[in-house]
Amino acid sequence: MNLNLKNPLAFFDLETTGINITHDRIVEISILKINPNGSEEKLTQLVNPGIPIPIESSLIHGLYDEDVRDAPHFKDIARKLAGFLEGCDLAGFNILKFDIPMLVEEFLRAGIDFDISKKKLIDAQKIFHLMEKRNLSAAYKFYCKKDLENAHSAEVDTLATYEIFKKQIELYEGMEAQDMKGNKLGVIKNDMEAIHKITHHKMVDLAGRIVFNDKGEEVFNFGKHKGKRVLDVLAREPMYYDWIQKSDFTLDTKRKLTEIKLRQMNK
Repeated sequence: MNLNLKNPLAFFDLETTGINITHDRIVEISILKINPNGSEEKLTQLVNPGIPIPIESSLIHGLYDEDVRDAPHFKDIARKLAGFLEGCDLAGFNILKFDIPMLVEEFLRAGIDFDISKKKLIDAQKIFHLMEKRNLSAAYKFYCKKDLENAHSAEVDTLATYEIFKKQIELYEGMEAQDMKGNKLGVIKNDMEAIHKITHHKMVDLAGRIVFNDKGEEVFNFGKHKGKRVLDVLAREPMYYDWIQKSDFTLDTKRKLTEIKLRQMNK
């Protein structure tokens, strides 16, 4: 089918050094512009981010420092990109939470006010979540083929969850579970330890402020020390521990951080 367009619609996707809008940078941008007459224009450009690409990010998108060493910096192509997107509405998958804020931030750093206030923003992920519900009632209908009566009653919801879980084990047993980035988390099996490892993957504290990296080491998952080993940060900046203990973090996060600190002190 042809889209009914009044303005060109630019589908785009970014590959970046990470997911921190403030500190990370774009390493690749790809745009597919659909014009109202149905014609298409494509623009794909590697970008030198000016900072090292973490290996964790390279393993996801396949771009390493040497791949972008000779590519232009964003500021060198900013006006070209802004011109290509002039008059376009914007579309993509999960662009509202990440791609658009990242793109606007890069434009602002390049001295270009990329105004999105008059652009229509189309996020296919939002449509997916709106139309394909992911709540308990939808799961009960999908797995158990029954409508959930009296949803939000604690007892009904509890019994429904039990039925759903049994159906999930039956349906997926022996299958490899992967996260959104394609990382293999383990095989689904009728074994609660195996299920725990899959569903609790990499989490150290319940709020997700501290996680395990690929080497099984605790690293911070937020702020200026995101991705850095907790022990390294505490050794170089001991006051960071005190700041977390006095700030608005969960008691569980504070407890886990204390456990890590004490474990190192007792070695």
